[in-house]
Amino acid sequence: MAIRTMRVFYASSLLLVSLSILAPQSRGGTFLARTPPRGWNSYDSFCWTVSEQEFLENARLVSQRLRPLGYEYAVVDYLWYRKKVPGANVDSLGFDVIDEWGRVVPDTARWPSSGNGKGFVDVAAKVHSLGLKFGIHIMRGISTQAYNANTPILDVNTGRQYEENGKKWFAKDVGVPEKPCAWMKNGFMSVNTKLGAGRAFLESLHRQYAEWGIDFVKHDCVFGDDFDPDEITFVSGLIKKSGRPVVYSLSPGTSVTPAMANNVSSLANMYRITGDDWDKWPDVAAHFDITRDLAGAGKIGAIGRSGKSWPDSDMLPFGWLTDPGSNDGPHRNCNLTPDEQRTQITLWAMAKSPLMFGGDMRRLNQATFDLLSNPTILRINSRSKNNKEFPYISSRKLFATSDDEKTKDQTDAAPTLVFTSCHDVEARGWSVKSIDDNLEQVCWDRKPKDGDHEPFCLYKRAPLLTLDTDKRNHDGKVHLLKMKTSESCLDASPNQRPTATQSNHGSYSPCRSDTNQMWEVNRNGTLRNSYSGLCASMKNANDAATGVRAWIADLVKGRRAVYLALFNLDTNRAEISAKIQDLGKAIPGRRFGSCRAREVWSGKDFGDVKDTVSATVESHGTALFELYCS
Repeated sequence: MAIRTMRVFYASSLLLVSLSILAPQSRGGTFLARTPPRGWNSYDSFCWTVSEQEFLENARLVSQRLRPLGYEYAVVDYLWYRKKVPGANVDSLGFDVIDEWGRVVPDTARWPSSGNGKGFVDVAAKVHSLGLKFGIHIMRGISTQAYNANTPILDVNTGRQYEENGKKWFAKDVGVPEKPCAWMKNGFMSVNTKLGAGRAFLESLHRQYAEWGIDFVKHDCVFGDDFDPDEITFVSGLIKKSGRPVVYSLSPGTSVTPAMANNVSSLANMYRITGDDWDKWPDVAAHFDITRDLAGAGKIGAIGRSGKSWPDSDMLPFGWLTDPGSNDGPHRNCNLTPDEQRTQITLWAMAKSPLMFGGDMRRLNQATFDLLSNPTILRINSRSKNNKEFPYISSRKLFATSDDEKTKDQTDAAPTLVFTSCHDVEARGWSVKSIDDNLEQVCWDRKPKDGDHEPFCLYKRAPLLTLDTDKRNHDGKVHLLKMKTSESCLDASPNQRPTATQSNHGSYSPCRSDTNQMWEVNRNGTLRNSYSGLCASMKNANDAATGVRAWIADLVKGRRAVYLALFNLDTNRAEISAKIQDLGKAIPGRRFGSCRAREVWSGKDFGDVKDTVSATVESHGTALFELYCS
């Protein structure tokens, strides 16, 4: 009877959460991102190749299945202006559609309703008719293609070419080729915002976006390693000037610190705090430190642009996906285990990250829907407070019991290939070694901490390129082979669970000209990937993802539930415990006696707990407790 009553309460709570999120966001004016934004983004399932039909099919399903749960944005990610033709990829040059003023516009082959200068007007209208809000991804500054063509700069106030001091201004006057996007060097460069013409160009972009009916702007290559505070500040002002209630999102977030977040949180509504998050356990584990740091710095729900701002842990790569840098997709299932997926969405909820789903809605299975619609997860994400890491826990490692598990643990302990910022000194350990006159290796020179493993080397080979555009785009880049006779190349998806084409030393796929297979050995000893802009490093598999963690939060209003999430980042099962009396150390002004406890993911009712809450947590798994305490 008690369990049945609890189920009725949880269902009612889900309805209340949904209604509160769908209610108007302001009284007497627009207040943006009152809670962490939720929605769908095309990137994880389509990379850059999504078409109008595919996008709208997904948007309709978002409206039908996820909108009642507070998911309100449908966002088309990058390169919607790039022609999908032979030779085009994520860092190709010369395939973008630009107008006479050097502004990128949708590719009509993929977005047929955009013809005759209409841009995204019709798509936005269709998304709005579904009860959703429409968003687009944009890049920093100006495109290299517009710079090379030296297109004129539009003055939106006159409708003619921008003039100042008797001079007509062009793209080459405002572009800064010395400041390209690090991970898309052929694509975009900064604009000089100190020049009136540079500001005029950016204003012409955002005037156009407002005319299209855009509600969400994801601004890429201006934060993290590519931090451009001048452009962020100016664009934030332009969005405010437009008069539209536009959520402003910054991306990506490699090497973000609380100090950097302090510089932008008041200018944006979301800002990425890591590099791209894909369906790999190290990507998930990499979020524990930075979310802890930003929560400790008071950045969760801080004052933002025309509302609040939220540290963004990136999209949820669940369900049916593609691969990073791919020209094809979606075509595969998520690589994370069910335990890892529950860990990811639990951390995202506890850290109050925006929940932006990335899988193909057309193949949304029940298990993925259950994650996205879990009423406790949604309640924590939108209505909790005092969210922070909870350090008062103890654990006992439960070692593997079968030979298979022991073998797996030993394998996981070997050094593994990871991505990190190219500014990280730990990434400087690569060198080129000659084998003979025609063969070279790229090797990691640093010895592993335990000293028991053989040096890791890859065979260097010039990419087999046929198109002139490929030769220009990949000049100086190399393919890296695991064996000199192999036809499989290292790609930008390391650390996935090993399969026939994967290992602890990375992910391999048939060699092609995609940028995620292109590598550059730099003089400072770093090995840079052309797609991600990140550098490879070798670390013990457990260095960045071991031990146990916990987070705590309580509700803003209503029944005073306390949520305690216990995370096991290790490769073995662990028993994780927390004392009830320690909860008060993290929740100001509350005293705790006994608590009625329920574990959310299993649904198990633990009854009254007086001293300690404890759970056995699987490798890379989580236990999420909902506690009602006297």
